[in-house]
Amino acid sequence: MNNITTELANALVLGDGITEVFRKHLERAMNELLQAELSAFLDYEKYDREGWGTGNSRNGSYSRNFETEYGNLELIIPRDRNGDFQNQTLNPYARRSDKLETTVIHMFEKGMTVRDIADVIEKMYGHHYSASTISNMTMAVNDLVEAFNNRSLANRYTCIFLDATVIPIRRDTVQKEAVYIALGIREDGTKEVISYTIAPTESSHVWSELLDDIKSRGVEDVLLFVTDGLAGIRERINEKFSSSRYQSCLVHVGRNIFNKVRVNDRQEVADHFKTIYSQPTREAGEKALNDFITRWKPIYPKAVKPLEDNEHLLTFYDFPSKMRKTIYSTNLIEGLNHHLKRYTKRKEQFPNEESLERFLVSRLNEYNHTHLSKCHQGLKQCLNDIKDMFET
Repeated sequence: MNNITTELANALVLGDGITEVFRKHLERAMNELLQAELSAFLDYEKYDREGWGTGNSRNGSYSRNFETEYGNLELIIPRDRNGDFQNQTLNPYARRSDKLETTVIHMFEKGMTVRDIADVIEKMYGHHYSASTISNMTMAVNDLVEAFNNRSLANRYTCIFLDATVIPIRRDTVQKEAVYIALGIREDGTKEVISYTIAPTESSHVWSELLDDIKSRGVEDVLLFVTDGLAGIRERINEKFSSSRYQSCLVHVGRNIFNKVRVNDRQEVADHFKTIYSQPTREAGEKALNDFITRWKPIYPKAVKPLEDNEHLLTFYDFPSKMRKTIYSTNLIEGLNHHLKRYTKRKEQFPNEESLERFLVSRLNEYNHTHLSKCHQGLKQCLNDIKDMFET
């Protein structure tokens, strides 16, 4: 038996009320949800040292009483140091539970499974709701999915990043499938998730369909595409956006090289490779690339050969220096994918494609709401240069 079942059995045997058992577990579930919200907002877990240098951090908490059918809950509301965090689990001044469907949708958007939501709602409202009933409540998100996939897009994008991540989904059997995502930086320096699609495997053909989709919704001019170098993707981009430039992700290129050299040489190779994308000018970058090839080709010819065959390694040097750190790799979109994967870890699988889409759009809409209101780091200083590049 699980913990709550054991506690219920003990309460019945001892003649104690079972209401307190439900109240205690409901209180714990809601407090865990509040903590999970803050972790998602800060984008690092409570004891993750790597997140401490992000400019914001946890800053204690305050308590709030919240009345439910099973009694009063003492909720611990976490705070952030900058005062920007607003939890979505509770309305700012809510003291009682209401709006069941809204509560269900909020929990669903936070990545909780349908069955977990059903358990929490049963404890909160004192009624049993089947998984199918809870799932039907979340169908309200379907309108958001349709709106997201049919909205008009900007006609100009400074840069579009293309990358895929894998998420488990059931189609008779459960397998991980590719979620294709296009993340764009607009002419004004703001960024948004432009489009996504789902397919069993990653292929250039599916990317071609996604590019057709964004063109049909208004995208006309893109200065630069950045991808991880999937075979055939450059050709697909050139077919749809012939005037756009292309940048191979240097982080992926570097990883491929490191995997083909001896362990004892990897640190030296890595340090030398970084000099290729840390120069002040393209000419200096070309020299650093040639120096790297000259140094390592005699020892690792197969590892170095892709550098000689790839003419899209240094495209980022043609852009203003303030934005180069953003566009020489797909790190920006990989950060988004990492964010999505953190939420999907709470689900063992998605029961169907519609369920996965509802989850994705809830997360992607939140991302866009945050990032369409501010200029991406480093771009504010070069917006005029970007405008000139579009005009030429």
